[in-house]
Amino acid sequence: MKKKRFTETQIFNILKEFDAGKNIQDISREHGVSKATIYNWKAKYGGMEMNELKKYKELEEENRKLKQMYADLALDNKMLKDILGKKF
Repeated sequence: MKKKRFTETQIFNILKEFDAGKNIQDISREHGVSKATIYNWKAKYGGMEMNELKKYKELEEENRKLKQMYADLALDNKMLKDILGKKF
């Protein structure tokens, strides 16, 4: 898995600078991140507050767990169908 270089708090601080009107070239140079990355962060996190981000992360984690549970149950179901489908 790709290691993140910036925490969500740092990303929000960078985006606050951008929203405050600071030049994007200055921001990218100061923080060592490309302009494209800042625009991607703006698309992903734009308009969010920290509490909304925490809620978003919790929902993502819950969704990941539910997907894993579904995959496990689907596999169990397939195995049971295969076992019951065989003629003795």
